[in-house]
Amino acid sequence: MLIGIPKILSPELLKVLMEMGHGDEIVLADGNFPAASITQATSTKILVRADGHGVPELLDAILKFFPLDQYVANPVALMAIVPGDNVKPVIWDTYRDIVKKHDPKFKGFENVERFAFYERAKKAYAIVATGEAALYANVILKKGVVKE
Repeated sequence: MLIGIPKILSPELLKVLMEMGHGDEIVLADGNFPAASITQATSTKILVRADGHGVPELLDAILKFFPLDQYVANPVALMAIVPGDNVKPVIWDTYRDIVKKHDPKFKGFENVERFAFYERAKKAYAIVATGEAALYANVILKKGVVKE
């Protein structure tokens, strides 16, 4: 154990976050996302299990250490609602609050069509499979530059 590291961040997840470079992406996947099949069948070979944890708690813990890419318009992407699906993802308001807390310059999310989101996830550095039960709770984070 270390001082100041949120307990929700496993050693495996911390290693992945440290390995990532500028422009690399990580997916925080809800419980319905096909995380295992995507990591088995594509170039995204890293699957971090975070079963029993929700995306908001992980997002908050990760953004304490993880700079978002300032060189793109929207470094945080969400899976867009499928047309005709009568769902209002209230979890997005929670995500907005968390991201703004860590990045006051945050301008908004990129909404990515479902199958385009899957394709983008296939190219991500890693996927974190959570137990999040909220619908449309998938998030992609693009890593920025650490400036100290």
